[in-house]
Amino acid sequence: MRENDFHNAQRLIERDKACLWHPFTPMKQWLEGGEEPGRVIVAGEGFELIDARGRRFIDGFGSLWCNLHGHRVAEIDEAVRSQLNRIAHSTLLGHASPPSIELAERLVRLSPAGLEKVFYSDSGATAVEVALKMAYQFYRNRGQTNRRRFLALGQSYHGDTIGSVSLGGIDTFHSIFQPLLFPATFVDSPNPYHHPAGRRAGEVVLQQADEALAAAAGEYCAVIVEPLVQGAAGILTHPPGFLKGLRELTKKHDVLLIADEVATGFCATGRLFACEHEGVSPDLMCLGKRLTGGYLPVAATLATQEIFDAFYGEISEGRTFYHGHTFTGNALGCAAAVASIDRIESTGLVEKLPEKVRLVSRRLAELKDHPHVGDVRQCGLMIGIELVADRETKKPFNPLDRIGAKVCLAARKRGAIIRPLGDVVVLMPAPAMDHDTLDTLLTITIETIHEYFA
Repeated sequence: MRENDFHNAQRLIERDKACLWHPFTPMKQWLEGGEEPGRVIVAGEGFELIDARGRRFIDGFGSLWCNLHGHRVAEIDEAVRSQLNRIAHSTLLGHASPPSIELAERLVRLSPAGLEKVFYSDSGATAVEVALKMAYQFYRNRGQTNRRRFLALGQSYHGDTIGSVSLGGIDTFHSIFQPLLFPATFVDSPNPYHHPAGRRAGEVVLQQADEALAAAAGEYCAVIVEPLVQGAAGILTHPPGFLKGLRELTKKHDVLLIADEVATGFCATGRLFACEHEGVSPDLMCLGKRLTGGYLPVAATLATQEIFDAFYGEISEGRTFYHGHTFTGNALGCAAAVASIDRIESTGLVEKLPEKVRLVSRRLAELKDHPHVGDVRQCGLMIGIELVADRETKKPFNPLDRIGAKVCLAARKRGAIIRPLGDVVVLMPAPAMDHDTLDTLLTITIETIHEYFA
């Protein structure tokens, strides 16, 4: 490393510490050097991140689960530049724009059957917020004013707005805001490793949901679920058939099903959308993160024609959905998303996913007998390796020891950037990552875990 590179990196860190407040970051630790210094990312190339000192790292967490094709993808870069030569942004309030139309057409074509209308926002949390308000107003517009309740899974995460936090079940993130939240009904997470019922977890949780919906018939708007896997809870995978069973329950009790595919959508689970694995068509579906390939903040809430029709009427009827965002349907973001979807199709990415999923499964099997690996969870390319003090008893480490964070820091020294969720080491590689890079990422992770506990 050249001396001026080192000093430049140090200066960037100093400037950062002087004025920036980082998300989900203990700032005392950050400011006092508790984290490795110098993590200023100045560039990306392919599936690597490059810091201010010129060091390269495999982007093992998809730049917070949103990178799809890698960094500096020529087709997406060109799409954004081309749109910039026309206009960067114009409002969709009473107007329209070609990129937003093109993206909406593609989303309707690719999404589960029945989702016909696209409402844009700018983050996964706002996409969920839109869905919640749509579900509530849908029934209100139909004269069912008693419907104002929602049901969610324990350990769920749907974003950080007050509405989405109200349906979140992770105490670390949500408990402090409890006095601000609207009440919601929670049933257990159906992950077999963390549920007392073990392999029967899915069946037990479906029964809980059935009983809750029946006990307050005519009062629920919707059930919301992260299909197949609860990401922020530590990649808590659901047993096969759970999502389909939940869909059947919502139909039985005449409530809407909201599928939060912000983390699971766009190839993360081995299909384009997680709902496809069980042939489920939700009433509302929330998208974000990889929607633009990880380039720009665009999110979308897709709705059925039936839901849209409930908002259709004369102004005097008061059916209008009075919700919106300044950058709704941003032209640059939509152009990036269109180019990203086109690249998914032109490269045959979805068809290539099963082989990558098998590679991950084969490599992760190397950890199955490790004395400090309690559980290895995988749903497609969403991977969670739960570290425990004792494999046999499932005894966890003391959270204050931050074992997961230390393992991820050790992996960084080997050339990969990954992030933990507590003591769960999470890998979320870009779905388009090539086999060699993916294999190297897995090797780094596996060897780091073995070395750390040696």
